[in-house]
Amino acid sequence: MKKNQQSLLADLHFDPVIMILFIALILIGLVMVSSSSIEIAQRNHHQAFYYLNRQTIALALGVFIGFIVLLIPVNFWHEYSKLMILVALIFLIMVLIPGIGKVVNGSSRWISFGIFNLQVSEVVKFTFIIYLASYLVRKKTMVQNSHEGFFVPLFTLAIVAFLLLLEPDMGASVVIVITSLSLMLIAGVPLLSFIALSITLTIIGGLLIYLEPYRLERLKTFTDPWHDPFGSGFQLTQSLMAFGRGEWFGVGLGHSLQKQFYLPEAHTDFIFAVMAEELGVFGAIIFLLLIVTLITRIFMIAYKAINQQKLFEAYLLFGFATWIAVQAFINIGVNIGILPTKGLTLPFISYGGSSLIVMCITAALVLRVDYELRSKKTISLMTLFSKQFSNKKNKNEK
Repeated sequence: MKKNQQSLLADLHFDPVIMILFIALILIGLVMVSSSSIEIAQRNHHQAFYYLNRQTIALALGVFIGFIVLLIPVNFWHEYSKLMILVALIFLIMVLIPGIGKVVNGSSRWISFGIFNLQVSEVVKFTFIIYLASYLVRKKTMVQNSHEGFFVPLFTLAIVAFLLLLEPDMGASVVIVITSLSLMLIAGVPLLSFIALSITLTIIGGLLIYLEPYRLERLKTFTDPWHDPFGSGFQLTQSLMAFGRGEWFGVGLGHSLQKQFYLPEAHTDFIFAVMAEELGVFGAIIFLLLIVTLITRIFMIAYKAINQQKLFEAYLLFGFATWIAVQAFINIGVNIGILPTKGLTLPFISYGGSSLIVMCITAALVLRVDYELRSKKTISLMTLFSKQFSNKKNKNEK
């Protein structure tokens, strides 16, 4: 039996650095959600750890689904990518239907399933990267040598972005667009087409901001938050105060002043500011090193996939790494005042069940790709466990 167990373990080749980084970030997230949400949880739900409990349940669900993802060959995602994006589009339409979509702060971004609210944009980010990676592999020649191959996926991207803007959720739209363009550039789309599209999207983005009063106000506030510190600039000024109070080593975990109803969305959009206040510049830098190392490591695995001529796996990981990098950059940029306010979570850290579950699934898929690249096998891990169980059963029968 020991020999069989050793054989099974020998087949499970996962990158230990990736695993440690994922676990470290998730644990930091749980700690910061607990610290940043105590006051608001006590006020709104009379339970100090209400948000922590829900985040822990989401984590358990995410780990369970992630384990299932580990058992599925990467080729499965390639084969069913069209179906996945179709389901995501259906969700995007459903969330806009009154009575189905749940409206919070004027935005319809969630579908309620009783005790759980699904934030559709998180699912869309994940599925669209899979769809685009699959398309770029299936239509490789057309993508690299014709304008048609470039604009076909843009049509799907335009539909997704349009539906997200109807929620409205411009932050998610920006993340998906930037990630998609980066992935297409890596795949070798015609440079002139890419430049023309980038200019066009920049103009469209500017118009969307100019034509929507609250977005224009956010842009004006971002340039000078102290002009109206108790009005439109309230969030940013309170966030900057949190950074100021934290100094080098912070005021201590759990001792943030800004989270006590001064800083709005302290456990979601502005959790990085609370982290900086409680753990200081030193703690914030450690977190940044962890997230940058994770992104770098995923890029390294993607380059390994290219060397092994596994383009779908490579594009998939490039997409995931870019997605995490862009979303983290925007969230942190908003917190420190270099970007206008956007309703985006900090990956692995901010409160949000949908975000955490999707991040767990993403982590599992990254590990699965790494496993197949290391072992150079596409055999399902379920087969390995079944074989192990069968060997154990046969031995017991004997």
